[in-house]
Amino acid sequence: MQIHHTIASLRAALTDADRIAFVPTMGNLHDGHIDLMRQAREQAGTVVASIFVNRLQFGPKEDFDKYPRTFENDCARLSAAGVDHLFAPDEKEMYPTPQRYHVEPDPAHVNILEGAVRAGHFGGVATVVLKLFNIVQPNVALFGKKDYQQLMVLSNMVRELALPIEIVAGETIRADDGLALSSRNGYLSTAERAEAPRLNRQLAWIREKLAAGEKDFLRLETEAMAELAAHGWHPDYIAIRRRSDLQPPQGDESLVVLAAAKLGNTRLIDNLEI
Repeated sequence: MQIHHTIASLRAALTDADRIAFVPTMGNLHDGHIDLMRQAREQAGTVVASIFVNRLQFGPKEDFDKYPRTFENDCARLSAAGVDHLFAPDEKEMYPTPQRYHVEPDPAHVNILEGAVRAGHFGGVATVVLKLFNIVQPNVALFGKKDYQQLMVLSNMVRELALPIEIVAGETIRADDGLALSSRNGYLSTAERAEAPRLNRQLAWIREKLAAGEKDFLRLETEAMAELAAHGWHPDYIAIRRRSDLQPPQGDESLVVLAAAKLGNTRLIDNLEI
């Protein structure tokens, strides 16, 4: 695996690449990331990953400075997964001058759910991903379904800006007890880790109720959040939404139930498609 710290180095290495699959990450990799790398290998002859902790998507009170940086271990895992090129720029390389041009996603898509809790987050994500797309120029890019709203925002960005990139969604990878793998799971204490699967269980309970014909979405959302709160969680939302644009359901659309809640000092997110 070749490691590139500059845009010029990466572009030179990709000059003769026929078809490129790209997986952007912020590092601190887990098995969910590695599964995306393996899927990328099935999509193209050249696989590119990136590691860049993007300041633009962190709020002023979020964990940018504390976000785990595990570069050597990440490199070993990426190499073992068959990644051909790793782009690992520093901030000066990605933002040599203050980033004054930004992507502004549709407010209807980003001022809800995660965006309501983390103002400006998805604008920061979309801006850095568009910049990475311009640097790598992939044919296909892969993102996990765990960050469902992010996947929707980036898919819409690619479509509406007519970018020649196919977006492939990877299924959420889970631990044996159902907890969605996340780089932030390492923040959990032993007791919190034992409690954490309750989030997924509440989503599964909602899915079962919907499959049985329940139509009172608000009741299901409210009861699920109350169950979490009763066990020491601080829920931000549990919401049943239509998959296409994460707006409230209006009919028989395909649905997804999404959740975010804080357990101790760690905020967890998850979702299940209905």
